[in-house]
Amino acid sequence: MKQRLSRRLLATICGLLLSTCIKAEVLESGAGGFVIETSAEVSKSPAEAYVQFLRIHEWWDGDHSWFGSADNFRLEPVVGGCFCEISGDKQAQHMRVSYIDPTREIRLLGGLGPLQMMGVHGAMSWKFEETESGARIIHRYAVSGFARDGLDKLAPVVDAVQSSQLKRLVAKLDGEAL
Repeated sequence: MKQRLSRRLLATICGLLLSTCIKAEVLESGAGGFVIETSAEVSKSPAEAYVQFLRIHEWWDGDHSWFGSADNFRLEPVVGGCFCEISGDKQAQHMRVSYIDPTREIRLLGGLGPLQMMGVHGAMSWKFEETESGARIIHRYAVSGFARDGLDKLAPVVDAVQSSQLKRLVAKLDGEAL
């Protein structure tokens, strides 16, 4: 009961101080991999948040693209679907959709950015849970494999980039300019 009250109080304070409170952390980290989790609460329903998530080109940061523009992103919401970036003849598959429960969760497999060529496996999930005031978006990314200097060195960087992506999704849901 006390923990539930504390979470509600924190959510209320965050809502008053900021339009949304983003919580990000590296849950686990070691030479062979890491797990990060980022979450936020929004005033939109889980269905609205999910639909906006699928319009990834509208909120993903173009600075984290291979061809310089978020307009080149697309996400096919079917198993085997591509989270791809296409600019003319240049194409990149960032991740593949492995699971969908529409309006509740989508999972993707692959390595983003420089992780793609490192021989690692990445498993990402985006969950959309109902709350009293809207939705909680929970983003988790687990990466494992080999990196010469250890994947634990990359965990804070990946956490920061993924946290910034969630912040952009939340801003888009809140109607803020990106």
